[in-house]
Amino acid sequence: MKKILTTVCLCASLFAVAQKTKTEVAKAIDSKYQTYSGVAKQIWDFAEVGYKEVKSSALLQETLKQAGFKVESGIAGIPTAFVASYGSGKPVIAILGEYDALPGISQDAVPEKKTIDGKTAGHACGHHLFGTASAAAAIEVKNWLIANKKAGTLRFYGTPAEEGGSGKVYMVREGLFNDVDVVLHWHPGDGNTASTGGSLANKNGKFRFYGIASHAAASPERGRSSLDAVEAMDVMVNMMREHVPQETRIHYVITRGGEAPNVVPAYAEVYYYVRHPKRDDVKAIWERIVKAAQGAALGTETRMEVEVTGGVYNMLPNETLAHIMDKNLHATGGYSYTPEEKEFGTKIQQTFTGTIPKLESSNEIEPFKIVEGPASTDVGDVSWVVPTVGLSTATWVPGTAAHSWQAVAAGGTSIGFKGMMVAAKTLAFTAMDLFDSPTVIEESWKELRKRRGEDFKYEALIGDRKPALNYRD
Repeated sequence: MKKILTTVCLCASLFAVAQKTKTEVAKAIDSKYQTYSGVAKQIWDFAEVGYKEVKSSALLQETLKQAGFKVESGIAGIPTAFVASYGSGKPVIAILGEYDALPGISQDAVPEKKTIDGKTAGHACGHHLFGTASAAAAIEVKNWLIANKKAGTLRFYGTPAEEGGSGKVYMVREGLFNDVDVVLHWHPGDGNTASTGGSLANKNGKFRFYGIASHAAASPERGRSSLDAVEAMDVMVNMMREHVPQETRIHYVITRGGEAPNVVPAYAEVYYYVRHPKRDDVKAIWERIVKAAQGAALGTETRMEVEVTGGVYNMLPNETLAHIMDKNLHATGGYSYTPEEKEFGTKIQQTFTGTIPKLESSNEIEPFKIVEGPASTDVGDVSWVVPTVGLSTATWVPGTAAHSWQAVAAGGTSIGFKGMMVAAKTLAFTAMDLFDSPTVIEESWKELRKRRGEDFKYEALIGDRKPALNYRD
């Protein structure tokens, strides 16, 4: 940890100069490119999975402490979650930061597939950039508040385990957003856009089957196979796909399937995700999957247990805020590739199939539109309790899919860092506008209340379980 703290302390003096205008704030962020890219690269190197982000969380906390924020860690029963605060009173503007990596995707920062020895995870969704850009934005907005002697509260929420662990859900359930007026977030991608829309609600968990071990050849009649139960469940769920709403997505992996072919497996586990645009449909489909698991256990004479490890709401868009974010993204603009970056990007794109976007799209801003997102995020829960807005920037080579080795590779290079800086400036500009615009905040709340309905009451899809801190084990 000494190396982390030394890096932050060396750059702490850079946080002292406050800026008065958007132009000055943008220059301040750009002037600290080496600092912020260094933080992001360290988190990229750590590559810590959900709820295990000890070093990543500590680095971001120390960065914010050195910049003058008060930090409260270990919140909502999660050791790697924290809130960094500055100021007092209204409005309360929050910026979200993520920093968890994905298991099973180790990759070096090179344009060909190459794992890193000793690493089993990688930032294939760019959360090392997410956390760092959000921290950079928070720091520069704090300096702007000081320079302009403005009132209000600025918060950075350090949110672990977005990838399936539903970290923000526990924070929402704990009431940590109850006094917040607006929430800002962003996400790495392969283009620059502030378009708004929904995402998929998601519920996930692990089904564990317990059987009886026996010699698979000498005494198979004495055994009861837990793997048979998993496979029977999977067959039933796969047949169920014909009889669920067409927008449904169901995915699974067998995480434990036995130890040896000649031993009847006494224990097996399968990990399931269910997604749908509506959370009520997710709940109903999940219950059908549970019934399939129960049936599989009954038919194979095994015992079944299910643990819900995560569950998130669909995203509730807020057009009032999205137009402000879009305006600021256009004001920020994209960035151009250097010759070296073009060479890297061209090599990456040679690994793609289908239509290949042009590299120059990193310098373009996509037109604003309303779109339905195909993925899930625990930001969804936040969006149902506080007006929430986000954007995506070109941190990956155009055409890159999320959760791929190509995303890990670009995220460890200047391509990722330059896209991250676009996000930092856009977030900062939007926060500045909101501190100056109580009317916009009021309108965003009117839109939220209209979209969620008068009778809305928040109930987490995870129920009352404690954080699944070992869901990646």
